[in-house]
Amino acid sequence: MAVEANIISTKMQLKLNTGLDEKGKEIIKTKTYSNVKPDAKDQVIYDIASSLAVLQQHDLEEIHRVNDTILISME
Repeated sequence: MAVEANIISTKMQLKLNTGLDEKGKEIIKTKTYSNVKPDAKDQVIYDIASSLAVLQQHDLEEIHRVNDTILISME
């Protein structure tokens, strides 16, 4: 049985380092941008996230692309 994957939505997330807690562990906050075009290229998402990171108060740790995908049986 073949299965087809259809991306129905995409989000871009910036993981920001906001400092240390009382035990010295890093505190990471997530800023999520919804309604990203599902067909957007990874490089474009990375470039935009990097540009937005410069405007943030805290340091950028990671950039995530989150796809919501439906799997459809092709019978």
